[in-house]
Amino acid sequence: MATAVVEPRIRGFICTTAHPAGCASNVNAQIQVARSARPGQAGQVDQSSQTGQSGQVDQSGRATRKNGAGPLRVLVIGASTGYGLAARIAAGAMYGAATVGVFFERESSGTRCGTPGYYNTAAYQRYATENGLVSANVNGDAYSHEIKRKTVELVASRLGQVDLVVYSLASPRRTDPDTGETYQAVLSPIGETYVGKTIDLNREVISEVTVEPASDEGIRGTVGVMGGDDLHRWSEALLDAGLLADGARFIPFSYIGPALTWPIYRSGTIGRAKEHLEQTTKAIDGGLRSSVGGKAMVSVNKAVITQASAAIPVVPLYISLLYRIMRERGLHEDPIHQMVRMFNDHIGPGRTPTLDEENRIRLDDLELGDSVQREIDSVWPTITTDNFRALTDYGAYKRGFRQLFGFEVDGVAYDEPVELEAEI
Repeated sequence: MATAVVEPRIRGFICTTAHPAGCASNVNAQIQVARSARPGQAGQVDQSSQTGQSGQVDQSGRATRKNGAGPLRVLVIGASTGYGLAARIAAGAMYGAATVGVFFERESSGTRCGTPGYYNTAAYQRYATENGLVSANVNGDAYSHEIKRKTVELVASRLGQVDLVVYSLASPRRTDPDTGETYQAVLSPIGETYVGKTIDLNREVISEVTVEPASDEGIRGTVGVMGGDDLHRWSEALLDAGLLADGARFIPFSYIGPALTWPIYRSGTIGRAKEHLEQTTKAIDGGLRSSVGGKAMVSVNKAVITQASAAIPVVPLYISLLYRIMRERGLHEDPIHQMVRMFNDHIGPGRTPTLDEENRIRLDDLELGDSVQREIDSVWPTITTDNFRALTDYGAYKRGFRQLFGFEVDGVAYDEPVELEAEI
C-alpha cells in the first residue's frame, strides 16, 4: 500500500495528477443524484432496482433480466469519465443495472497516482459491490481487436446479453486494428481560417486565436479517430457473438453546439467526424431493427467541462458564459443530470425516446434555447480581459476543471496522505 499527499499539477488544460479521495467523492455525489431520481411509479421499474439488486444472478454469477424489466444489462464503452461514467452511474443507481465498463486508464505505481478515470471506476466498483450489483471492467485500448474480444467474453460470462450499449469514447488518436494506420485528430476549421475570442488558460486573459484550415489529411485523420468506424466494429462484434438482446439499443454521444462555436467545432474537423458518427449510427439502426428489433440513436448532449473540451479554442470561454446564464435561470445540468434525464425521458423502462428529424435524442435543448443563446450573443462581443470574470462564471469553470481530477472537492482533506492504490 502506498500513501502520499497529492497536489494538483495543472498548466492550462493539462493536469498530471489525480486525487483518489476527491474522485471518489465526485462519484459518490453523482450516485446520490441518480438514486434520488429513481422512478417511483408502480410498474416503471422492478422492485429489485429499488433495493440495489440487478434482476437475478445465476449460479455462475451472471446477471439475468427479471420479468423483462429495465435496462438491466448495460455495456458502457468509455465508462470512466464524463458522460460515459455518468451513464453507468445512472443505470446502476437508478435501475440496479448490471454493467460492464470499458476504458483506458492508468493505475497507481509506487508514489505515482493513477488517472482520474481509474479512481472513478474504483469508486463505482465499491458502490456496486456494496449494493449487490454485477459490475465488471475491461481496461485497455477499446479500438483494438484484443479489447473487443475480452469485452465480448466478459459480457457473455457476466451479463449473458446486453440491453443497452452506450458509446462515449474520446481520444486524440486511434490505430486501425486492421491496417495498423494511426489516425490523429486535429481541432481545425474547414475551408477558411478561423479568428476568434478565447481564454488563454495559462495567463487567464482574453486573447485572439487564429486557427488555419485543416488539410485533407487533417480532416481524414479526425474522422478516422472520432467518426463511426469503431462504433461499427463494436456493433458487429456484439451482433456476431449473439450478445445483443431483443430490442437492444445503441446510443453514441455527440455534440452540436450553437452557431457561435460552429466555425471551430460543428463546421470544422470535429463536426465532420460527428456527422460521420451520426451517419454510421443510422446504418447500425437499420441492422439492429432487422436482427434483434433494436434501435441505434445518437444522443446530442450539452456542453460540459472536460479535459478534451478545454483544449478547443472558444469553448472554455463559451462554457464559462453558458454556465453562468444557465445557473441563473435554474437550467444548469452536469453530466449526471443529463444522463438521469436521458433515462427518465427517453430510454428507461416503458419510455419511448423523443427524437428529432435526424433520429437523435436532444439533451442540448436547454443549452440551445432561444433566450439562453440570445443572452450569449449579446454578452459575447463585450467580453474583455478586464470584465470576463464578472460576465462569466469562469471561477466555476476553473473549479469544475480541477474537480475532474479530484481537486477542490468539498470535504476532502488535501493536506493529509491518501491511499493511492485502488481496486477495480
